[in-house]
Amino acid sequence: MQKTARITINVTETYPISPLIYGVNFPDWSGMRGLTVPLARQGGNRMTAYNWETNASNAGSDWKHQNDAYLDKTDEAGHTTRVFLEGALRHGATAILTVPMAGYVAADKKGDGDVNQTPNYLATRFRRSLPKKPGKLVYPPNPQDDAVYQDEFVAWVEKQKGAGTVWYALDNEPDIWAGTHARIVPKTPTYAAFLERSIAYTAAIKSVAPRAKVCGPVSYGWQGFRRFQDASDAGNRDFLDFYLDGMHAAEKKTGKRLLDYLDIHFYPEAQGAGGRITEDKPGNAEARIQAPRSLWDPSYVEKSWITDSLGKKPIALLPRLLKQIETHYPGTKLAITEYHYGGRNEISGALSQADVLGVYGRYGVHAACIWGMSAKDTAQLAGFRAFAGFGELGLKVTGETPAEDSVYAARSRKKPGVVRVVLLNKTEQPRAFTLALKGATVKVATATVTTANNLGQATSLPAGVQDGKVLLTAPALSLVTLELR
Repeated sequence: MQKTARITINVTETYPISPLIYGVNFPDWSGMRGLTVPLARQGGNRMTAYNWETNASNAGSDWKHQNDAYLDKTDEAGHTTRVFLEGALRHGATAILTVPMAGYVAADKKGDGDVNQTPNYLATRFRRSLPKKPGKLVYPPNPQDDAVYQDEFVAWVEKQKGAGTVWYALDNEPDIWAGTHARIVPKTPTYAAFLERSIAYTAAIKSVAPRAKVCGPVSYGWQGFRRFQDASDAGNRDFLDFYLDGMHAAEKKTGKRLLDYLDIHFYPEAQGAGGRITEDKPGNAEARIQAPRSLWDPSYVEKSWITDSLGKKPIALLPRLLKQIETHYPGTKLAITEYHYGGRNEISGALSQADVLGVYGRYGVHAACIWGMSAKDTAQLAGFRAFAGFGELGLKVTGETPAEDSVYAARSRKKPGVVRVVLLNKTEQPRAFTLALKGATVKVATATVTTANNLGQATSLPAGVQDGKVLLTAPALSLVTLELR
């Protein structure tokens, strides 16, 4: 048995936790029964060339750069979006919808392979996509005019949503359009051109939905954050600094905020013995369990090309991003609308998922959506279930050893006498824990535990109370939840 971990939870020192960090891209509503999903995103590469007038789309590099009916066979204008939106609203979720802004959307659903096999394909297989329509906005839109207008799309959505809440994302991963959507964007946009485009589209969105939240730049990852994938005018400038400065200047010029969320994607690049941890291969478990530390820990250096580029220094992503926001565009909120740490059916996946959610809450992420979680992903679902009913007031925790354990605690305004705890034993041995509350006394403690043997359903775990402190032993590589009264 290892040395006892002594944890103190201060119930008088709190921080807000946004409920929107527990979001999912394309939720499997029927497969996730019992799990509350407060934020649902309709995103991904398919949405970049989505034609809302006919529901045609282009697969980009995901599948032969083909135009087809993958998203929807019907030509009813907006049907793909309406079905998604209805599901989100029916479950009380805020919806994030993608507004295409690459300049072109698919014109057909032929499903005949790469569109570049058609002469003059850009003119014949695509239609221009523009931010603002010069005339009256109508529904159904006119499929015979010369363009698809995104303000017309947003205006239609605003009528569809009723009392529900909809945010709008500025496309998807524009920093790698030249790879994912090379048929319509053969070269990475410059900083200047992308900022100009972002301002035009946000202004168009806000002109018809003035109270809606807008998210951008929806960057794909590290090199996008830093240099917009080596855009020709990068000039050694940090892209997010430039983008935030530019959107801040646009607010000063227009007199209204255009960008509400700094929206990024972050799939960890950390390497284990089996390769990148997002791949479910033997040898990746330990690196996967430690990887969430790169979100915050100023002492942790993962094995990856990112830390190599930093001179073997820590990433500490969230403090870095929040400092950029505070410096360049105060008041902007942080969203991470795609991420996944792998280990879909491994305890390492459950531990990393739970750790990520705890870190998001503790460090002030306001919205987040996991990518690719289905009813079959028992590990990620276990991580989410650990935070069910967690509470919106995070509590200060001291005594953690980040390499060996993580402990998160919270309470709810509705139940101020109840403290909920999520505890991770990251070691391969049973670990004894003593939990003490500062500012309160524990009388009753109940606990559940998830291990590799019961990913699909947590089981009860003995937890005693002695002299107002909680005593328990967490099994090796386990995810424990507690309710303290």
